[in-house]
Amino acid sequence: MKKILLLSDTHSHIDNHILDHAQQADEVWHAGDIGDLKVTDALQKIKPLRAVFGNIDDTEARQEFPLNNRFVCEGVDVWITHIGGYPGRYSPAIREEIRANPPKLFICGHSHILKVMPDKKLGLLHMNPGAIGKHGFHKVRTMLRFTIDAGKIDNLEVIQVDR
Repeated sequence: MKKILLLSDTHSHIDNHILDHAQQADEVWHAGDIGDLKVTDALQKIKPLRAVFGNIDDTEARQEFPLNNRFVCEGVDVWITHIGGYPGRYSPAIREEIRANPPKLFICGHSHILKVMPDKKLGLLHMNPGAIGKHGFHKVRTMLRFTIDAGKIDNLEVIQVDR
């Protein structure tokens, strides 16, 4: 079993609240718009990190992290990208591939809107953790925590922080 902390859109912001939750996880996943790499450096010092770059990220972040990160965790096929859309409205950049080879868990960021929903047509679960950074229109900062065990995604929790 793995405990996952999922975050996105830090926009260079890292604080003890984020780090405290990361400490409780087995892995941290970041769905892009990292901003300053001090964010991922701090996270990597305490837990294994899987991340993708986002549209605001510079060349340095794009060299360190991929656009798409697809892997298997505890029997779950996971695909993380920054701009991916959501069921019924996937981004044109990934639409063909997601239909041809859907993962079990599809994660993206970008919108700053927390969203977890199934795609019954493709048989996947979509997650967007919202934004945990302070830059953007969102009024509440959010992250997600969940477990993956033997192919099952469970114990989903929303972590909410006032701006």
